[in-house]
Amino acid sequence: MTRIDDTFARLKAEGRKAFVAYIMAGDPDYETSRDVVLGLSGAGVDIIELGMPFTDPMADGPTIQLAGQRALEGGQTLEKTLQIVRDLRAAGDETPVVMMGYYNPIYSRGVDRFLADAKTAGVDGLIVVDLPPEEDAELCLPAQAAGLNFIRLATPTTDDKRLPTVLQNTSGFVYYVSITGITGAAEAQAADVGPDVARIKAATDLPVVVGFGIKTPEAAEAIAGVADGCVVGSAIVAEIGAGKPVAEILDFVAGLAAGAHRG
Repeated sequence: MTRIDDTFARLKAEGRKAFVAYIMAGDPDYETSRDVVLGLSGAGVDIIELGMPFTDPMADGPTIQLAGQRALEGGQTLEKTLQIVRDLRAAGDETPVVMMGYYNPIYSRGVDRFLADAKTAGVDGLIVVDLPPEEDAELCLPAQAAGLNFIRLATPTTDDKRLPTVLQNTSGFVYYVSITGITGAAEAQAADVGPDVARIKAATDLPVVVGFGIKTPEAAEAIAGVADGCVVGSAIVAEIGAGKPVAEILDFVAGLAAGAHRG
């Protein structure tokens, strides 16, 4: 049982849905992103997705691409991203942390070293968007063996033939991408998402959380209403990119969290 498993069990017992917030580590600088992360739990966030900046983020739209560029230009590294997690744990915050990004920075560090460092820092799970199930031996299986959840993405194009392969070694939760395309490109619609969430839930006991295209508290409420929770990324990253003070960013997050928890 990881912190992620514990969180979903607690939320289910409380009859509540999960709110997952994504921010890019190091955007616009290390201190600001750390301060936002340290405030997310108090804003109602149940799970933190911490982006690992990368030079070629092929699944991300302009908002998150620019966040990654700002972070890299500010000197953010994988080590500094792990340090944010260490800072969170040093503050006594037990909110689950999922590191999300691409395989290259992990490969460059070395899988064994990365997994050991991530586990020691207090990371709970990984989402690595460019490693398909056919490459599970590369990172997924070693991560599970190290005690980290490996969370897989399912999409509107994941048909019934492909779905069992996607679910095979997934743990923690299934991240359903509500739209085809890149992050922040369109708005998710609960009426479109509901049937696919039901189809995935019929094939797994894992929680199904929906992300991409959720920008308002009302949308968070609607999407959480047909799933086990929702993820908001680009809308939060846009607030950070606009140079808003940390307190205002956290107020924005709190509104989204309240919407999701009404779902």
